[in-house]
Amino acid sequence: MLYRVIFDTDTGIDDAMALLFLLRSPELALEGVTTVFGNSTVDNCTRNALAVLEVGGRPHVPVARGSDRPLLRPYRGRGYAAHGENGLGNVELPPPKARPRDMPAAQFIVERVMAAPGEIGLIAVGPLTNLALALRLEPRVAETARQVIVMGGAATVGGNATAAAEANVHNDPESASIVFSAGWPLTMVGLDVTTQLIMDKSYLARLEAAHTRLTDFIVAIAEFYSQSCYRRYGITGILAHDSLAVACAVDATLFRTKRLHVVVDTTDGPSSGRTVADLRPRPAQEPNVDVCLGVDAARCLQLYGDRITGQD
Repeated sequence: MLYRVIFDTDTGIDDAMALLFLLRSPELALEGVTTVFGNSTVDNCTRNALAVLEVGGRPHVPVARGSDRPLLRPYRGRGYAAHGENGLGNVELPPPKARPRDMPAAQFIVERVMAAPGEIGLIAVGPLTNLALALRLEPRVAETARQVIVMGGAATVGGNATAAAEANVHNDPESASIVFSAGWPLTMVGLDVTTQLIMDKSYLARLEAAHTRLTDFIVAIAEFYSQSCYRRYGITGILAHDSLAVACAVDATLFRTKRLHVVVDTTDGPSSGRTVADLRPRPAQEPNVDVCLGVDAARCLQLYGDRITGQD
């Protein structure tokens, strides 16, 4: 049975790579894409989502534009530093032919999920504002969604937006707190695992050698991103963060997980946006999140490469 999913994204470089991976994964049926601010403005992210769907040969997948700002606080992120001014490494695609739905992302999520109880999962790879708004609009969506997979947070390692916080959670801690405490089946694919998987120069060269429509696009946008990864991490390659969330939906056996109690720091101090996981042998509160702590990076890289380089 196909796993029906909605992909919630601030469509930057690794988001685009993840979306194409999703489109090439026969286990997943894409119900729609919802967009949010983050790696760029929500208008850029919406245009990018439409354009990437065209690159992937699926221009008719519905796209719903979502929030342009965090729930309660000003946006102070610097997504352009990693993703370029347009969100796609300043690689310009033709204007998409399709238009977004005349419906807010939160409403789109609620309507789709409530219409198919237990069947539709959410893969969220940007700030969690749309999901928080969906919960406010219809709290029962937490009982009805099949699963929520979040690319965000860090349980055992430091952050990338700050010393304590991962960028997606840091960009809207209040929304993340709502999502993490909603009670739905939630899996956190955070920096604990996404920093374990590097697409190095030789891997990117193999993608380039395939010379397909998808690989040509990925190699083009990865150039800007690789420079950012070198400046930030000193690696010669890229961290494909968001693709691991898709991989988790495709094959959960790629990951080692532990069920933990996780809360989000919503203060204004230096730990703002930190996902605080209770790692004690006897936690004080019931676990609420399946936290990915390990990944079979070799198998994951093989899976991504096989799917992306496969011919149409």
